[in-house]
Amino acid sequence: MFTKLFIALQSATPVPKDIPLPLPLPEWLLVTILVISFLVHILFVNLMVGGSLLTLWSQIKGLKNKEYDILAHEIAATITVNKSIAVVMGIAPLLSINVLYTIYFYSANALTGLMWIAVIPLVTVAFLLTYLHKYTWKLLENNKAVHISILAVAVAIFLFIPFIFLTNINLMLFPEKWALVKGFFSAMTLPNVFPRYFHFIFASLSITGLFLHWYMGRKNYPFETIFPTFTRYELKKKGYSLALVASVIQFLIGPLVLLTLPSKGLGWNLILIIFTGAAIALPAMWMMWKGIQGDESTIDKDFKKVLVLMTITVLFMGSGRQVYRSNALEKHRELVKLKTEEFQKIKKQAIAKSKQAQAETNNADLSAADKGKAVFNQYCTACHKVDARLVGPPVLEMAKIYKGNIADLQQWIKKPGKKRPDYPQMPGFESQLSQQQLDQLGEYILTIK
Repeated sequence: MFTKLFIALQSATPVPKDIPLPLPLPEWLLVTILVISFLVHILFVNLMVGGSLLTLWSQIKGLKNKEYDILAHEIAATITVNKSIAVVMGIAPLLSINVLYTIYFYSANALTGLMWIAVIPLVTVAFLLTYLHKYTWKLLENNKAVHISILAVAVAIFLFIPFIFLTNINLMLFPEKWALVKGFFSAMTLPNVFPRYFHFIFASLSITGLFLHWYMGRKNYPFETIFPTFTRYELKKKGYSLALVASVIQFLIGPLVLLTLPSKGLGWNLILIIFTGAAIALPAMWMMWKGIQGDESTIDKDFKKVLVLMTITVLFMGSGRQVYRSNALEKHRELVKLKTEEFQKIKKQAIAKSKQAQAETNNADLSAADKGKAVFNQYCTACHKVDARLVGPPVLEMAKIYKGNIADLQQWIKKPGKKRPDYPQMPGFESQLSQQQLDQLGEYILTIK
């Protein structure tokens, strides 16, 4: 039944053979590394993207209110740090997904083509622009339009790069679409790309809001010497408000993300994980709301609880992403396994035929006596030596007795009698040796002197 399904699906879905190499670690450990390292990586990506957006917004608003320009300067100082950590933390999940989903990841890379390759120069340009923006703050103090434009270009690139990644990661889940995809923009129209993208953007703003709340509230942060007008309470409240609003929007986008996921990857395990994560986020959002509505003395009351609950939510969402990936690719991976086994079988048969052909070629160059020596080594050396008694008499003696009489020698080998009482009965080889082998063995024995 499964073989019929395999043939039917193979005609519509690309089913490549896998690389028959063992995983360097147990699969469960690689999956754990992938999920945890990806969440750490995406945290700093969120802070980089969200921080860039918040900096741009604050600097534009700072054209009329100098206090916001100061805020933009303070947030901008964190972008390059978070960027560097995001890059370093991205190595582990990239390697893990390469190892676990090699054919899917590389197939998606190939299908998105130049746009996937463009990630490297785009990242390089965006990073250089953030450094240029950071270190020309004083130099371009009187030319804000140019300074803001530098950041605006960097932000545009930062917003586009995740779109490339999401399109690529989404494409690897749908092998049945590979034959229809005609490059990046074609892959971009597949289900779930845009909902996931907007979910990512608002996740970045939510995490950046919580980061702003913490960053401005640090005891060793010389807030009063930096901001002439703003108070810590105001900025911490703004951070909470940004986090709450972005989280609410995520709750609205979340169902759309779930509904646009192709049903092949959906399962009760995924539904349970997603809804549990969402349920854990609700009390965190309630605590943020209470902090915003309360006074200055209570705004930090539940902040640690909010962080813990949101962290658990993120862990559930990250796990859900992996569960969907596993569900979506399960059937196709079974087909790939069958294809790989079939390929390995054909490969072994081809190698065996090649070795046999090589052996036949090698044997064709040997004399009959040389071939007979190989037969002798295989069947006779357990009982006979060339020039000394072992179990039976030496081969030299046989050569003398049957000299010039190969037919009688062959007959004796096939059906030996018992001539000497001090030697054991020799077994017959009529059923074990072909006539060709008997001819070769007789030639060898009679050439021994």
